[in-house]
Amino acid sequence: MRTEYKIFAGVAVFLFGAAVVYGIYTHEALGQLEWIGTIALILSGLLCSMCGGFFWFVARRIDLRPEDREDGEIAEGAGEIGFFSPGSYWPFGIALSATIAGLGLVFWMWWLVVFGMILVIVSSSAMIFEYYTGTRHPAEH
Repeated sequence: MRTEYKIFAGVAVFLFGAAVVYGIYTHEALGQLEWIGTIALILSGLLCSMCGGFFWFVARRIDLRPEDREDGEIAEGAGEIGFFSPGSYWPFGIALSATIAGLGLVFWMWWLVVFGMILVIVSSSAMIFEYYTGTRHPAEH
C-alpha cells in the first residue's frame, strides 16, 4: 500500500501545482481568473489526496507486502487473490441508467432524473448482490 499512496500523493501535488500555474496563467492572459479549470484541478487534487490518504491509513495498519519491499520476489505474491466476476451486464445497466438521469438534467425533466436515479440504485444494487447467496442458518429453538 505504500507504493499506492506515494503515487496518489505525487499526482495530487502535481494537480495542485498545475492549478496554481493554470490560475496564474489565465489571470495574466485573460485579465481574470478562469474558475472552471482551476476548480476542476483543485477538486481532482483533493480526490487524489483522499485516495492517497486512504492508502496511507491502510498501509500503517498492515504488514509490508512483497511489492512494497525492495527485496520482494514475484513468487511471494502468489496465491489466491480473490473472486473476479467472469462477466456481467450490470455495468451497462448502470451506464444506461446514468445516461437516462443525465438526459433528464439536460432537458430539464425532473421526472426523468428521478426515474434515472431510481434505475441507477436498482442496477447498482443488482450488480452488488449479483453473486450473493446469503447464509442460511436453521432457526434455533
